[in-house]
Amino acid sequence: MEKVVLKATKRDVIGKQVKALRREGKLPAVIYGRHTEPVNILLDAHTASLALAKASSSTLVTVDVDGKEYPVLVREKQRDFIKNRLLHVDFLAVSLTEKLRATVSLNFVGVSPAVKDYNAVFVHNLEQFHVECLPADLPEHIDIDISMLKRVGDAIRVGDIALSDKIRVLENPDTVVCVASAPKVEEVTAAGAEAGAPTATEPELAVERGKKEEEEE
Repeated sequence: MEKVVLKATKRDVIGKQVKALRREGKLPAVIYGRHTEPVNILLDAHTASLALAKASSSTLVTVDVDGKEYPVLVREKQRDFIKNRLLHVDFLAVSLTEKLRATVSLNFVGVSPAVKDYNAVFVHNLEQFHVECLPADLPEHIDIDISMLKRVGDAIRVGDIALSDKIRVLENPDTVVCVASAPKVEEVTAAGAEAGAPTATEPELAVERGKKEEEEE
C-alpha cells in the first residue's frame, strides 16, 4: 500500500462541542504515544474516511499537523454505524527507529489439494500474528499459502511461515495456524433404511408439527 498522509490541524474544542465540528465535515482525532504528548487534532472527515477504510491496524500512516509529521498507527476508530460514519480516531505515535509490538492479520491464499481433491475441510486456528519489528517493516497482512496442505491431516505451523528476518513472530513456532481436517461423513446403511430407519425428511416434518402446535396455542 502506498504511503498514507493525512493533513490535520490542532484542535482546541473538546467534549460535546465537537458535534458542531462534525456537522462542518470535520473528524476529531487524537495523537498520543510513548514519547509524544497527546495532541487533539481535526481531519477532513471525507478524506480521512476514505484513507482509513483501506488501512489496517498495522498500516503506518503519516499525519501532518500544521507542517509537523507524525508517523502513527490507528489504535481505535469510533463509528456511528447507523449513519455509517467515523466519529473519532485514536492514533498511536511511533518512533521509526524503535521496535514495536503489533498484531498483523493473516490472509489465506491459494488452493489446498487436500480440500480440492480429497474433500478435506480447511480449518484455521489463528487469524493474526503478534510480531515485533520496526514500524517501517510492519506488514499490512501476512499471506499464508494453503497449497502446502496436500493431504488430509496436513497442517501449517507458525514455524513454517517464511517472513523477513526483520520481523520476529511472537507466537510459539509449534502452534498450528491451519489444518486440512478430515471430513465428517454420515453413512446410512441400506439395511438400516430397509428396517424403517427415519429418513432425512422425517425430522423436518416433526419440527413443522411442533411449530404448528405452538402457533395454535
